[in-house]
Amino acid sequence: LRTNVCDPRQTSVMLRSPLFLSLCLSALLCAQASHVASLSLREETLAPSALRLRGGIALNPTKWFGGGDAEKKAAPKIIIAGAPASGKGTQCEFIVNSFGVVHISTGDALREQVKAGTELGKSAKEYMDKGALVPDDVIIGIVKDRLSAPDCQTKGWLLDGFPRTGVQAEAMQKAGIVADKFILLNVPDDILIERCVGRRSDPVTGKIYHLKFNPPPEDEEVQARLVHRSDDTEEAMVKRIEQYKKNVDAIKDYYKDITKEFDGVGDKMKLAAAIADFIK
Repeated sequence: LRTNVCDPRQTSVMLRSPLFLSLCLSALLCAQASHVASLSLREETLAPSALRLRGGIALNPTKWFGGGDAEKKAAPKIIIAGAPASGKGTQCEFIVNSFGVVHISTGDALREQVKAGTELGKSAKEYMDKGALVPDDVIIGIVKDRLSAPDCQTKGWLLDGFPRTGVQAEAMQKAGIVADKFILLNVPDDILIERCVGRRSDPVTGKIYHLKFNPPPEDEEVQARLVHRSDDTEEAMVKRIEQYKKNVDAIKDYYKDITKEFDGVGDKMKLAAAIADFIK
């Protein structure tokens, strides 16, 4: 393109020329492509998410050009069940850390609704104030509302010990709450009882100790304030275990196609790895 750069009229015409703009754009794209081609895409030396174009623009070659985990995986929907002292709480922590799912217990969800003063929370509070059990339909409503929250939709969820009964499992099914993994921890009764009877909690720190397996610190002040729950006795545990077995037998059929049972005795890290493989 020849033009007299000293003539403002010719310069203005040139800058508005479609041909001139097209040539400029082509030159810019070629320069950028050349820079992209010079980047090393080897996974062992540089992760795709770390690549940058000029100006700091992120480059993810697997997203642009295919390959790798380009397709987003569905958020996990997990239910975990186990008797009291089966190690369920510990495994929940591992699952949350490994998969980033939202850990949900019905007790926490219920308290959140009551605190927020929602309609479901008000309904639940009426029963709680009377000392009565909150009906299944209210509990299901609270669970469904919690699972519909944005964090559960994007990250996935882990329902801890719910549903507990066949009625709740059926109500969840009707409400459209569908899990894709059901984890069942099995621990012999005598071990469950031993774990519970020796359990002590620190009301100040919230930590839970076991006199045999995880002793509290040799601190007189800490040991003096440790609490032994009234239902952490052998007599109470026998009743709790019997009730748990009835409940879990009633819900098994609803999840038989997505269930895997695990031995809850032994190395907790090996158990966590086995559960992680199942979830993957």
